[in-house]
Amino acid sequence: MDNLTYIVFIAMTVSLALILPLAEKKLRRLVIFMIVGIFSCLFVSELNNILLDSFHNDVFYVTTTITPVTEEIVKMLPILYFAIVINDDRHILIPNAFALGVGFALLENMVILIQNIETVTILWAFVRGFGSGLVHGICTVMVGWGISYIKKRRKFFFCGTFALLSAAIIYHAIYNLLVQSEYQYVGILLPILTYIPIVYLLRKKGIKPGGVSET
Repeated sequence: MDNLTYIVFIAMTVSLALILPLAEKKLRRLVIFMIVGIFSCLFVSELNNILLDSFHNDVFYVTTTITPVTEEIVKMLPILYFAIVINDDRHILIPNAFALGVGFALLENMVILIQNIETVTILWAFVRGFGSGLVHGICTVMVGWGISYIKKRRKFFFCGTFALLSAAIIYHAIYNLLVQSEYQYVGILLPILTYIPIVYLLRKKGIKPGGVSET
């Protein structure tokens, strides 16, 4: 990974960190999870580059088979830690999980922008924003939402956690496969069509996207 990636990482995290002393508790938590997501992206990008070299730069194979696994495992670990050690209340866990996914997508999009600076367009920005941003957010929400339930059911905790991780990996892999195929438009629509019912269900249960409970 080149120095520009680290420059963007530092610029983003420092700017977000400056919010923390001024933010109230709920907003501070969301910002912290966004920073964790950005750091997770930096870490897994290094790992993915090593794996890409190992598979002779076969981008299609790696992005549809390997990176969904590495990225979802790395994103899941902070959510799992928060649920086990700090708080498993879904009104807190789900917005934090989404913030982590969005933070991950922010740095990922910036890295791709840097690598393709000569060819990117405004349309690309919208596609990446709604595509990558929602996919990573949806996958982390899926894990966070599920953990908020299985954490209280110890008999199902380990198999349930594995099932949640598997579901996130499969969803992520399907998206990566579709956007690199002749059905690219289906891949672009997939996260949007998934996001709408998720937001509806969360608001129905009193969980606002901003992390403020209505209950």
